[in-house]
Parts: sequence; C-alpha cells; structure tokens
Amino acid sequence: MTAQLSGAAASSGKLPGCAVVARMLGGSPAGTAAHMRAWLLIEFPGPWPSDALEQALDEAFPPEQRERLEQLRGQGLRPLLIRQPGRHTREPHLAGRRVFVGGTSGPNGHWMESFRINDLHDLAELDLDAILDGRGGIGKPYQGPMFLVCTHGTKDMCCALLGRPLASSLGSTYPGRAWEVSHVGGDRWAGNLLVVPDGFLHGQLDPDEAAVVVKAALAGEVDPEHLRGRTAAETQWAQYAEIAIRRHTGLRGIDDVVTLSEREVETDLENEARAVTVRAAHETYEVTISRRAVIGRGPSRCNAMVAPGGYITENITLTATTY
Repeated sequence: MTAQLSGAAASSGKLPGCAVVARMLGGSPAGTAAHMRAWLLIEFPGPWPSDALEQALDEAFPPEQRERLEQLRGQGLRPLLIRQPGRHTREPHLAGRRVFVGGTSGPNGHWMESFRINDLHDLAELDLDAILDGRGGIGKPYQGPMFLVCTHGTKDMCCALLGRPLASSLGSTYPGRAWEVSHVGGDRWAGNLLVVPDGFLHGQLDPDEAAVVVKAALAGEVDPEHLRGRTAAETQWAQYAEIAIRRHTGLRGIDDVVTLSEREVETDLENEARAVTVRAAHETYEVTISRRAVIGRGPSRCNAMVAPGGYITENITLTATTY
C-alpha cells in the first residue's frame, strides 16, 4: 500500500474505522500485544462506559489495595471486566457474579481458578500478589482455555463492530468458554481475541478466523496466522521474533517457542534493529528484526489519522541444536 490511504471513502467523509484502515494499509498485528502474564477477570454484566473498569476497581478495592493493584499492573497483572455475549440490559442483576484468576506460570504451569462474589467489595481481601506470582489457592481449579473477545465499543467503535460478531459466534459454539471482555489494547487490530490462561492475543479476526484460533487452542496449540503475540513476552520485539520462528519452524505448541534474550544491533539499515535469541523445541535461533516507524497513513472515523508501524524479519539463523 502507498504511504497515503486514498479512495472514495477518504474523500466522501464516510471514513472507515481504524481497524479497517490499518488492514487496508497492510498493517500486521504481529508484535503488538500488551504485556500480560496474569489476569483478574471480573464478571460485570450490563453496558460498559469507557471507564467501566476503573469504576469497578475503585468500588472493589480500598485505596491501599488499589494502589498495590496499580503497581502489579505494571508487572503484568491485568484486571479486566468480562460478560456473557449478547444484549446487555441497563439494570443487570449483579449478585453472585463470577471471578476468574490465572496466569501463564505457576507450580503447574498455566493455571486458572474461579470463585463467586456477591458484591465487588468482596474482592478487597484478595491476595493480588498470589495471582501475579502464580501461587493461586484463591478459588477452585478451572480447566481453560477461556476465549475473551474485546467488545468495548465506548473505547473504540471498531471493538464493538468487529468484536461482537466474534463473541456471538463463539458464544453459540462454546457456551461458558467465550466471553466479551473490556479493552485489551490495540483497537486498530479488532477483532481481538485473548486466550487465557495460555496468554496469546490474536487480532484482525473475523468469525471464521476466530474459529480456527479457538480450535487450535482447544488442541493445546497456537495458530500464528493472526497472532499479535505471547503476552508474557517482555517486549514486543520478543513477541514478533517468536511469531517469526513459529512460522519458520511450524511449531504450534503453547510452550514450544520462548525468547531467551535480545540485544540491539548496529546495521546498515535505516530502521531500528534488534537480534532476538529464541528457543524453539530442541533448537535455538537468532532472529534479526528491523522496525519501520510508519508503513502508511490514512484517516479513520475513530482517530484523526491511523499510521501503523511494522516489523520486518531480516534474518533467521540456527545457532544451536540440543537433544
């Protein structure tokens, strides 16, 4: 795509959404996931204003606990609101709501637990550190995965327009496993689907593509086609490198591909570049990646201008094999 998005849509005033513009510009979601390695998922039926999550957390936690939650958010604990797919009344019944906690690491690896609360204030005594550390012991073991589709339209309309068909389709096929979720970041990559506790965020999905992602997850695998990244990866460079190696090797297991290290490299390229060392089953690779700040620009009805960047795989080198 050229540097500027052209066409009748831009000139007529009937602009497409930011997710449509990003796709038209050739934007790729690979390497764009937010950092998340543990989750606090609170059932919250009813419509969600743009600040619904913050309102719920302010109601649930006293100031000191709220401050601690914000500290742990910076370390990868992600609180989110969830609700069952479908129409949402303005006066929902809030008693007996479900809460899920889990993460990508713990004594038994990926884990998930669930419990019920009668009121948001019941969360005040929750051991937040136990969630982030993977110690659990908070609720009953829950056998995942769960499929969380962002439908938070008051954050960005693309999340609602492109997310709700995904949530509806998955909710019909996988009742109890598929949920709508509050904003997970990256509205320009809608429809967004987060798989927990596996910890993989996928984007630019339609219902058929989401079905492929879910089928793979239920088999204990990761579909790399629309993958934004492994959310527990420390950087987005690492996320992209892991996706590149999955595509290079064909490995699909949840824990088959993990970044070991990364470093900045000097090249003759005009763009920023890094070398990322990735373990892939019994092999180790070094992936050299460059990043273009902007691959194109185009106006949208969501934002004044959409200007996605992008990563490029410059080289993949096998550095070691162990058995």
